[in-house]
Amino acid sequence: MTVSRTICLGFLGVILTGAFLLTLPFSISNGTWGDPIVALFTSTSAVCVTGLAVVDTGTYFSFWGQFFVALLAQIGGLGYMTVTTFLILLIGRKFDLRQKIAIQQALDRPGISGSSQIIRSIIATTLVFELTGAFLLMIVFVPQYGWNNGIWQAIFHSVSAWNNAGFSLFKDNLIGYQSSFIVVFTITGLIIFGGIGYGVILEGYVWLRDRLLKKHNKLVFSLDFKVATSTTVVLLVVGTVALFAIELRNPDTFGNLSIFDKFLVAWFQSVTPRTAGFNTVDIGKMTTAGLFVIIALMFIGASPGGTGGGIKTTTIRVLTSCTRAILEGKEEVTLYRRRIPVSLIVKAVGVLIGSSATVIASTVLISLTDPKLEFIQIFFEVVSAFATVGLSTGITPIVTTAAKLILVGTMYIGRVGILLLMSAMLGDPKANAIHYPEENLLVG
Repeated sequence: MTVSRTICLGFLGVILTGAFLLTLPFSISNGTWGDPIVALFTSTSAVCVTGLAVVDTGTYFSFWGQFFVALLAQIGGLGYMTVTTFLILLIGRKFDLRQKIAIQQALDRPGISGSSQIIRSIIATTLVFELTGAFLLMIVFVPQYGWNNGIWQAIFHSVSAWNNAGFSLFKDNLIGYQSSFIVVFTITGLIIFGGIGYGVILEGYVWLRDRLLKKHNKLVFSLDFKVATSTTVVLLVVGTVALFAIELRNPDTFGNLSIFDKFLVAWFQSVTPRTAGFNTVDIGKMTTAGLFVIIALMFIGASPGGTGGGIKTTTIRVLTSCTRAILEGKEEVTLYRRRIPVSLIVKAVGVLIGSSATVIASTVLISLTDPKLEFIQIFFEVVSAFATVGLSTGITPIVTTAAKLILVGTMYIGRVGILLLMSAMLGDPKANAIHYPEENLLVG
């Protein structure tokens, strides 16, 4: 039982447990036993923080069913190993070396030291942001739905947004709040900070603390911080401008809105493809060009160490830096005056190839099981599932059972990570003392 197998089987165990809980009569609003396929799909979508749904979460599930969905999204967002190690801390036990290595792999950290401190910091950060988001959303939801329902709506959507899950208790998701400044910026703020990575948040907190306390310690930001923040800003700006320009005259999305609301909607739809899954317009009515922009944003996804999916911002930056180095005739790949190791470049290429292969295979299989669906709808759904986004053109409830199971597998692969899953299947790599002769090959 390797570390990678422990993580993969841990996620699978949580999914199956969640599916069982979501089939129980008290989890269903009408008090009957739930459909096992619906329960499995919903549990996978929640644990993998995707947000794709085959039923309306707000009406199909009772309060307890909705609570289980939020709890599964919380576990999925934090990560199986984070939750497990936090429970170990609560009962007063110490980590062994195996658990420290598991935390390192699960959080994609460079070392194994300080594991207990980082877990405490992650839990504390999560609580601070989720409670802040819930209080801000109460300003809108409590006057509209009353105290009990309004508080629950605020808590549920705050948890869903921070964990980049994308589940909503409203039938039209958040379309009814497309003009609400508080809802739009609270949800997008939770999505951005939840997906940017805990390490980046902690570095930013230390920098801000030193500035406020007027300390003269010069903090040198890590390469992770620089790449994650700069890439996130660029993608948000480019996504907002692109969607605004493309959908500006589309009467079914942006066309009939005021100029201020158009910017709000464009901003929101630029943020949510970063693996969140909320929407303030009908995605199925967007133009093909707009859908492809969202597909590109979904495939890139969030940053390592956060609650989002996709191939990650750092991966795309390493690959684009490789391309720039080739075009400039350089033999070294650099980022912010730091040389990128060859092993990291190989890993980035592996992530891209494995992710692309998964998306292609799932798209082909669903095209066979549901031949009447349009290609762009299938492709959009598959990328959304793999990148654990949750946006949909509306085909999720109507696809066949076989297609639902394919999407379940795609969401699972996207959440645990293609390289981690392959490591779990093949076992730990063995050292090889053989070095073969080098030879050039025509490429391009």
